Amino acid sequence: MFNLNSYIKQVLFVFIILIGIFSGYAQNGPERKQLFDYNWKFFLGDDSEAKTNNFNDTGWRKLDLPHDWSIEGKIHPKNTTGGGGGYFPAGIGWYRKTFQVPDEWKAKKTAVYFEGVYMNSEVFINGKSLGVYPYGYSSFSYDLTPYLNFGKENTIAVRVDNSQQMNSRWYSGSGIYRHVWMVVTDPVHVAHWGVDISTPEVSSKKAVVLVKTKVKNETESAQSIVVKTLLSNNSKNAGNGQMQVELPAHSEKELTQTIQVSNPKLWTPETPYLYQAQIQVLKGKKVVDNTKTDFGIRSIKFTTENGFQLNGKTVKINGGCVHHDNGCLGAAAFDRAEERKVELLKAGGFNAVRTSHNPPSEAFLEACDKLGLLVMDESFDCWKIGKNSNDYSKYFNQWWQRDLEAMVLRDRNHPSIFMWSIGNEIPERSDPDAVKTAQMLLDAVKKIDKTRPVTSAIVNNDKNWDVFDPLMAVHDAAGYNYNLHRAPDDHKRVPSRIIVQTESYPKDAFNNWKLVQENSYVIGDFVWTAMDYLGESGIGRWYYSGEVPGEHWEHDFFPYHGAYCGDIDLIGWRKPISHYRSMLYNTNEKLYMAVREPAPEPLEIKETWWSVWPAWESWTWPVFEGKTVQVEVYSKYPKVRLYLNDKLIGEQPTIREQQFKAAFSIPYSQGLLKAVGVENDKEVESAILQTAGDAAKIKLTADRKEILANGQDLSYITIEITDKDGIFQPNAANRLDFKIEGPGVIAGVDNADIKDTEQYVGNTRKAWHGRALVVIKSNHQAGEIKLSVTSNGLEGKNIIVKSIQNN
Repeated sequence: MFNLNSYIKQVLFVFIILIGIFSGYAQNGPERKQLFDYNWKFFLGDDSEAKTNNFNDTGWRKLDLPHDWSIEGKIHPKNTTGGGGGYFPAGIGWYRKTFQVPDEWKAKKTAVYFEGVYMNSEVFINGKSLGVYPYGYSSFSYDLTPYLNFGKENTIAVRVDNSQQMNSRWYSGSGIYRHVWMVVTDPVHVAHWGVDISTPEVSSKKAVVLVKTKVKNETESAQSIVVKTLLSNNSKNAGNGQMQVELPAHSEKELTQTIQVSNPKLWTPETPYLYQAQIQVLKGKKVVDNTKTDFGIRSIKFTTENGFQLNGKTVKINGGCVHHDNGCLGAAAFDRAEERKVELLKAGGFNAVRTSHNPPSEAFLEACDKLGLLVMDESFDCWKIGKNSNDYSKYFNQWWQRDLEAMVLRDRNHPSIFMWSIGNEIPERSDPDAVKTAQMLLDAVKKIDKTRPVTSAIVNNDKNWDVFDPLMAVHDAAGYNYNLHRAPDDHKRVPSRIIVQTESYPKDAFNNWKLVQENSYVIGDFVWTAMDYLGESGIGRWYYSGEVPGEHWEHDFFPYHGAYCGDIDLIGWRKPISHYRSMLYNTNEKLYMAVREPAPEPLEIKETWWSVWPAWESWTWPVFEGKTVQVEVYSKYPKVRLYLNDKLIGEQPTIREQQFKAAFSIPYSQGLLKAVGVENDKEVESAILQTAGDAAKIKLTADRKEILANGQDLSYITIEITDKDGIFQPNAANRLDFKIEGPGVIAGVDNADIKDTEQYVGNTRKAWHGRALVVIKSNHQAGEIKLSVTSNGLEGKNIIVKSIQNN
């Protein structure tokens, strides 16, 4: 029975502890970090006068951030982004925002913080240029204090230049696509990215938490301050520390506090426990700064004998590479979109992700921390020699240090990050100069963070593999792209080398899993890729005989405008390869069935390097009645049986020697197809596919029926077409029309067909293989959002999503 008095006593006890530790001092003044995403104006084009305060922007479009203008445009073969960028438009755009600065801020330090702008951004405050930042994936900030008009209106303007194409080998997006913040602090404060938390000693009984805090004094006189740190887990006190320090005028100092935590809850992918460090700066009895940083308690270790150990336990990496786009939302890094991406990766059986080939959004890393997904955080796709005429190589010599430090300083407190990567398939990788560059980058990382290993991804390109030994020797772990088969021989040549496969072909899932399992010095594999993505058009495609052959870099394959090499498609459907890979590494999936797509005779299906044979969860193949089709069953049971309409078709072993697969060739006929896992001659588990009738109904499923009315929250509505009995119709290609009512908008539409060039922002889409997706975004009002979906000849359907105020 719930005891109210006992509960009240517990709450009061926690409150008293917090009061005692922080002496009850409250911080006066404005909120330290304020979201600056709302009420911007946007213009697609260039106007040099837009930086000035008196510029007339009344005709500009009003919008909230994050924003990507490329995804809003039309896909066209003549767009300068080309196949690499998905044939989306780019160009130059301007953003402007007018805001009031209260007089009270005169005594404060005010900065604007951009999490990411793609690319070549120039920021102006009241007509004054604060600087140009080329790299579109770095976070950066500018001090606004000297240029503000206090008590009056101020205008911030941002010019974004993504016109210099091609600058990316994949879809980049264009614009202020991540959050913007206003940061207001006392002149004596914790420095930007000034908190560094590590856990050098970890056991089940005790953990040592090392908290380094860089504090700044930006006043004209010396300051005596106290820095207090409280560690908590779910609001429960876990430890605290306090230090007093004298800061000379215009100085900064790093303080180190060692705090012990008893019986710590350790962070793992299965149990992603998070702690929070609250750090307060006090002058006298006044709190002048107050920051909060989430972190995890965990230990990592890498050896050739035991591989990668997390909290003393060996963990094999089942990883996937992921680009930064969010499908039909483009590059826009809405918190919910980033969180859903992590949910899909976890549901797909992955325990790790490589952020190829750039630092991700903060929201993505926060979701990895919260949901439990290990991260290889990567900095660049190239160094001094480029892969495109306008890529990062143009800026490397001048900007590499600033960008690399920005990644490590920003991201170092995330427990999910277990490894840094400083590059990918560097063109100069076989040159001696590359060894010097790698050492330079590694030293810069280690100066900030010595707790994690550093790697980069290396590929062969028909050179002698051992020519890369000097480059690999610089790294803590060697990243192999598509060359894990060399690992056993390499281990004999270089026994001290720790190996991780940073990219692999999807079709090599079993062989790579086997190498990972059988060799302790191989810590895991990252497949290219975990998810489909925009750009790098045509990679992973399959085609019919008679069509243009070749890989995505050899020809222009428009209307392909994206990649189909992912385990998970653009709307979140797990392809058969996803179930197979997860089954290899995990224990929660033991049986799965799909049907290999049969080719219409006399044509044949041809595969490419990154493809797997197209297979579908379908037993609806009307044009193949009586013709032989192949049924694939993946199973961790010793044997499987296949039944068609309750008649036994056959039994096959699915042991390791058979790669946990069985293939049945049978004449197609309508009905119920059932695969059964057999253990000790007992039928244990079954998977079913059923023939569907004609398309008749629309089924709508929302991932969330309730969202926040904050102008940014999302609900993903999956659309499935069924027959009259509710059986999914996998061949449906009906035109779907969407209508929305209430306090929300349609943020994007998709169907996962990377040859469908209809715009991703709209109110219509054709179903592809029976499915489509609509993403609803809230506005700033509460209420019911109603999505109606109609199609000629089908029974219409609607769904309600509630938008609520965040109290």
